[in-house]
Formats: sequence, C-alpha cells, structure tokens
Amino acid sequence: MSKYPYKIVAISGSLRKESKNKKLLTYCFENSPSELDIEIIDISTIPLFNQDIEDAGFPESVLHLRKKVREADGLLLGCPEYNTSVSGVLKNAIDWISRRDPDGYPFSRKPVMIVGATTGRLGTARAQKELRVIMANLNTFPMNKPELFVAEAKDHIDSQGLQDENMQNILDKMMINFIKWIETLKK
Repeated sequence: MSKYPYKIVAISGSLRKESKNKKLLTYCFENSPSELDIEIIDISTIPLFNQDIEDAGFPESVLHLRKKVREADGLLLGCPEYNTSVSGVLKNAIDWISRRDPDGYPFSRKPVMIVGATTGRLGTARAQKELRVIMANLNTFPMNKPELFVAEAKDHIDSQGLQDENMQNILDKMMINFIKWIETLKK
C-alpha cells in the first residue's frame, strides 16, 4: 500500500550560491509530483569528517542531517563532477551519514535518485558512476534509468534555474520513475 507523499531528502554536492546542481534539485522541488515531498538540505555547516569529532559526539549539523536521512523514504543527490570524481563536500556528507549509531545506519535500504550538472563537456557521468558504487556499498539502491548528465551547464541552467525543456522532461520522467522505484523497494 502506498504512503504519500514520500519524504525525499535532496543534497547538492556543491556549496556555491549559484550551484547548477542545487538548481536541478530546486527544479525537482518546484515541479515534483504530489507523491513526493522534497526537502533540500544545506550541508555547508557539516565539518570535515574526523573520528575524534565523532568520538566526542556527532555535531548538531551532522545529527540533523542523519535524522533527516533516516526519516526519508528516499534520497535525491545532485552530483557535480570535480576532477572526474565526486565532489569532496558530497563525499564528506556521505561519510558522516554512513556511520553506525545505536539505531543502525541511516542510509540503509534507501532508494536514491542521482542527477548532475557540470560546466565541462562530458557531463557528470564519471562522477555519477563513482557515486553509484559508493551508495551501493552503503546498502542503498540507486535508480539506474533514466539518467541525467548535464554537460556545459551554463547553456542549460541560468540564474532563474533549469531552462532546457528537454532536460526538464527528463527530470519529470525521472521523478515519476523514482516514485515507482520507491514503491518497488518498499514491497
């Protein structure tokens, strides 16, 4: 039986104010079907992962992020590509979330939808491939199709957001498929 709306935590792997990846997440937030309740979480206050900090107790910003992820029905990750890989801030947030606590692992068995934009000509395919490996290793379930790799993002995303109608259609289709993916995994 379906439980709507599904709570989705969205995390951008870029901290820039005008981040193209955050604009992709914002498009999803503003255009999501009624079955999805998307919340974009700011990770700019998450400290660099350090076992000494964890041993002293998770910082408040980390506790907040972990709680949101644990309570979510799914995750939406905006994955930029930095030097052919996942951005450091996204990997850092993932590292903090991945840590076990008395309630287990916050990521465990979460459906994941990945999108990405970059200013480069090859899109974010390489970073997304690495992110899929990381997320699968953490016992999450990344959705495989459809995919979105926005190359030369300045031509598709401006200060007002995602302007490319073809990419908007892909994102719309991805969100519908993500609902089906969540429901499949809940069975």
